[in-house]
Amino acid sequence: MTLICPVASKASSNVRSLTRLAMLFAICVLFACCAAAQSLASRPTSKLRFEISFPESLSSQPLDGHILLGISSDPSTEPRFQLREEEAFSAQFFGLDVDGWKPGATAIIDSTALGYPLVRLDQLLPGDYSVQAVLNIYETFERVDAHTLKLPPDKGEGQKWHSKPGNLLNKPLRVHLDPQQGSVVRIQLTEKIAPVEPPKDTKYIKHIRVQSKLLTAFWGRPIYLGASVLLPDGFDEHPTAHYPVLVHQGHFEPDWEFFAAEPPQEARPDRLSYRQYAHRFYQDWTSGRLPRMLLVSIQHANPYYDDSYAVNSANLGPYGDAITEELIPEVEKRFRGIGQPWARALEGGSTGGWEALAQQVFYPDFFNGAYSFCPDPVDFRAYELVNLYEDANAFWSLGPFGKVPRAEMRASTGQILATMEPAVRLEEVMGSHGRSTEQFGIWQAVFGPVGSDGYPKPIWNPSTGVIDPTVAAYWKEHYDLRYILERDLATLGPKLAGKIHFAVGDMDTWYLNNAVHLMQRFVDSPKNPFRIAEFEYSPGKPHCYMGGGDISNLESQGTLYQRIMPEIARHMTATAPQGADMSWKY
Repeated sequence: MTLICPVASKASSNVRSLTRLAMLFAICVLFACCAAAQSLASRPTSKLRFEISFPESLSSQPLDGHILLGISSDPSTEPRFQLREEEAFSAQFFGLDVDGWKPGATAIIDSTALGYPLVRLDQLLPGDYSVQAVLNIYETFERVDAHTLKLPPDKGEGQKWHSKPGNLLNKPLRVHLDPQQGSVVRIQLTEKIAPVEPPKDTKYIKHIRVQSKLLTAFWGRPIYLGASVLLPDGFDEHPTAHYPVLVHQGHFEPDWEFFAAEPPQEARPDRLSYRQYAHRFYQDWTSGRLPRMLLVSIQHANPYYDDSYAVNSANLGPYGDAITEELIPEVEKRFRGIGQPWARALEGGSTGGWEALAQQVFYPDFFNGAYSFCPDPVDFRAYELVNLYEDANAFWSLGPFGKVPRAEMRASTGQILATMEPAVRLEEVMGSHGRSTEQFGIWQAVFGPVGSDGYPKPIWNPSTGVIDPTVAAYWKEHYDLRYILERDLATLGPKLAGKIHFAVGDMDTWYLNNAVHLMQRFVDSPKNPFRIAEFEYSPGKPHCYMGGGDISNLESQGTLYQRIMPEIARHMTATAPQGADMSWKY
């Protein structure tokens, strides 16, 4: 039966007509409610549930945190390592917040829990599975803005919940699951992840860790920044020499990984090639074939992600100032850096590509060049495939009668690997209130204002995808790098001319090339008299292309320093003030 509900567009003086309209409207509502109730009643409700607990021997105190329950059909590795953004290749996960969870008490995951890729437990097919739960432990932070938050601190692992020291978990269980059977799976978290062993210094690689006064004041507890410093050939033999600094921006790396003293032994061809490039870099670095600089990989993991995006933000605090005022000067002090703006440059890819550009833009007098490879969105009109200023919904391209799911991830062939709604739901399963420690969560934390509850104010409704235009406006004014360059061109243009270099593949996995093209439209516009940046694109290349022409991504990454360091050295030399320290040129 089809009912057409009448809608009155104008007021009528005919009382009888109004009465009929009201009666028909009531009938419509009644039928709609009955249909909804029938739909809910007919939807299968899972009788399966998981009861999770931990013993007092692992913690005598109640714990706050987030449980991630993994269900996998692949027994070759633990479920905790099988959560994937590529929806078709991911194990099944469910998430649950716990507050004041006492030892011996039971936390329950059932059909009410949010899941990914399947939304609900009742959608799981009967079968034999490996099951594993992990408690990502939260700590309480008393921030300077008077907000009290429960967040996962980094423990030296780079915000990896599945490997975070102190987190509780169980050894995988092999069980038969059938959502329509009234079974209970009891899981006891009997294991605790061991601490991370800090890396050791070598002749060429040194490690520093400094407490940031600025960040400590913001977070209300000691906060540290770190760096792995690659020393140039001849550092010990030339004790009076001073060096420029090239800052490597990127995700958390506990050590300098792309530097292999020994030839590779791995059997995997892709890993073998990577290690071959790392060994070649070692040979070039230690033989004097490259300009002598301090190569600095900074570490700034925080409660929201494995790095801070290297800028000041309302939710993370003054990381930009802490890096430029505390960490980099300390590196230069300890390792004989020149310590002047002309002798500092930045490079990075992906997150690091955005950070390299952002630090050059926000600190134009502190750095003398930025190489931005496959950067995160530099123009929020192309926030992946979402235009935050014009689109109403992040999940769907909406028309008057139809809608199309918005792609989020692709292969270089164009095949869609993920779409927006499941990708966002994935992060909701990993942690509520923007605590996923993943990509959308950190963008929201860095770019957005603080919400009324103290957590980052969402850019969109995570259930519906509806975009909040007030939050989008905040993002634009504070972190849309193309907009900021255009808005502040009179001031920034003269300071940035000739300093910025972009490279990106035109089949970037997360569509990040679109924002770079928008940036180039502004840079090359006749209204911009300053040659701020140069651009390189490579057709068909996916994420992490780093320039060098029509070469593979592996070769592009593997030859990066051999290609850009001579360019950086020439630029620094050409822009150095008269009488500048050139003792690094031995």
